[in-house]
Amino acid sequence: MVQPRPGGRWFGRGAPGHETHWGKVLAWEPPSRLLPGWQINSEWTCDPDFLTKVELTFTPAENGGTLVTLEYRSLERFGADASRHAQKPGDGGPTRLADYVDAKT
Repeated sequence: MVQPRPGGRWFGRGAPGHETHWGKVLAWEPPSRLLPGWQINSEWTCDPDFLTKVELTFTPAENGGTLVTLEYRSLERFGADASRHAQKPGDGGPTRLADYVDAKT
């Protein structure tokens, strides 16, 4: 889930009452752009001193739909694990784009 404002939280909600912090919203520019900061490190724990970026842009398409572009940035901050993390989007990240289709706001 994303709190819709710069500085808002980016988090997951699981079992009743359980939330997992993923990062924070760096830019909120509806309807064209969302820039969350990912604060999960190589050990898959939240680290407030660690930050990479996941930029999403939304562009009207000729067919009446929306072209969604997703770009991961600052992966070099993972150091020796950077190449492993560069592969992660292909391991399931794009399947989460359906969340944006469902939201439509």
